[in-house]
Amino acid sequence: MQDEFKSVSRRDFLLTSAAALTPPLLLGMSLPASTADGKLNHASIGVGGMGAHDLKNFMQHPNVNITAICDVDADILKKASALVPNARTYSDWREMLEKEKKNIQSVNVSVPDHTHFSAAYTAIKAGKHVYCQKPMCHDVAEVRLLTEIATKAGVVTQLGTQVASTSCDRTAVQLIKNKAVGKIKHVYLCSNRPGAIDTYRLVGPRPAQGQEAPANLNWDLWLGTAPRRDYMPGIYHQAKWRAWQDFGTGWSGDIGCHIFDAVWKGLGLKTPKSVIAEVQQSWKDSAQRRGDTWPQGDHITWVFPGNDYTESDELTLEWFDGLFYPPENIRALYSVEDYPAESAMLVGTEGALLIPHGGAAPILLPESKFAKTALPKFESRNHYHHFVDACLGGEKTESHFAQSGPMTEAILLGTVALRAPNELLEWDAKKLKFPNHPEANKYLRRTYRKGWEIKGAF
Repeated sequence: MQDEFKSVSRRDFLLTSAAALTPPLLLGMSLPASTADGKLNHASIGVGGMGAHDLKNFMQHPNVNITAICDVDADILKKASALVPNARTYSDWREMLEKEKKNIQSVNVSVPDHTHFSAAYTAIKAGKHVYCQKPMCHDVAEVRLLTEIATKAGVVTQLGTQVASTSCDRTAVQLIKNKAVGKIKHVYLCSNRPGAIDTYRLVGPRPAQGQEAPANLNWDLWLGTAPRRDYMPGIYHQAKWRAWQDFGTGWSGDIGCHIFDAVWKGLGLKTPKSVIAEVQQSWKDSAQRRGDTWPQGDHITWVFPGNDYTESDELTLEWFDGLFYPPENIRALYSVEDYPAESAMLVGTEGALLIPHGGAAPILLPESKFAKTALPKFESRNHYHHFVDACLGGEKTESHFAQSGPMTEAILLGTVALRAPNELLEWDAKKLKFPNHPEANKYLRRTYRKGWEIKGAF
């Protein structure tokens, strides 16, 4: 694996201005166009769970034709097909993209994290616009490459950070840019959602022996690029895959993309200089758990280069979830109600900005100081419809990959740090490696399962 990774790091993954301006025709493709009636022919990869929600949103756009749908679970596919009876159905997304390449202009990728890159990469290489659920990919190297090829191709992209299109998060971004609380000294992000432990924070270890998958589920297709694992009911498919390192990216990789977003855009953050993670002792002490599940709680700290929006030439950003909470003095800055379980707090030179996750308006603190401060006004918009409109010639999407890719990369560096707890990892973005910790480099990209290698990718 080490030799394979060296070949990746030699690639020039940097998003240069020349790459950003490369016309799609030079890549041997033409940009997809709308149909003769001005509508977008769209295909959905994954139509269960979040995929069902995504499909319904695309269906509701008046200028979308759902042309094809795909899912490895025949029962889920049958249920979705009843909603779009004219759409052709597939169990294998590779077959769908091949057979429908002349019939569709866009796809959404709403499957487990470990399949995001392979499906999105293949679609973009075929010249299709792509809406991809967060996080963009499972691995850091995948994010870098997908960001690069999407930018070169010139296709429309959107990461599934739906809250980024709400009036609340758009307002928060503007408040940061306006320096409403002065220059930022420190940022605290948290996601301590009650009741998440049964779905997302499994303790493990992996079951010793599996069983045959039910007839409705194509288990080999579900596994895709991931290592071969035995099927077990209630352990992976549908939602609990997020807890396993083979398939998901843990709590920070999932919800972190939402809570990072307004902070990332408002501050104009770039690639971090370093990252370090703390996990609960029980998970750290168990080698078996460390190879299977993600920790039930963690505290990740990044150091970013400073800029005009920060007080100094470095900015520390901390993430807390599960068993770890922001410091009590930070939570005490908001004393009107309980501190939001999922939120971002930016501490500035002139006050603080609290951004609750989930739709509530941002709050300037102390509230007495900012009682008469008028907030910028933005209307919420449908994240999916904004993508469709962009595909049909409208304005750039809110979470296009050139913007959301570097953010996802930074977040996933945090998941790498979880696997090397309490070790300061210094990041060399240009070389795509940790020069001070070679052992951690093996977590930047997986080795794909035989037969699932992605042609031309690495």
